[in-house]
Amino acid sequence: MLENKFQANLIKKIKSQYPGCIVMKNDPSYIQGIPDLLVLYKDKWVSLECKKSANARHQPNQDYYVEQMDKMSFSRFIYPENEQEVLDELRHRFED
Repeated sequence: MLENKFQANLIKKIKSQYPGCIVMKNDPSYIQGIPDLLVLYKDKWVSLECKKSANARHQPNQDYYVEQMDKMSFSRFIYPENEQEVLDELRHRFED
């Protein structure tokens, strides 16, 4: 599956599971390595870096920003192989 197809399906799932949430696609040319998606829901936020597979190459600074944003709130690399696990973590984060 291509990364953009995976990302589009993921956005649909998140929007259906969290009505009223805002899913924003970040501009990678603005900040190199910033995660692909920012999800705002009620008084919480998460960032997600989408990959087409578990072994897909990480771009420069992606690990740094995912780690930093996880310290601030919640951030993960997400790909088909860990999608359900990350969505479960997201549910726990949003339902806290």
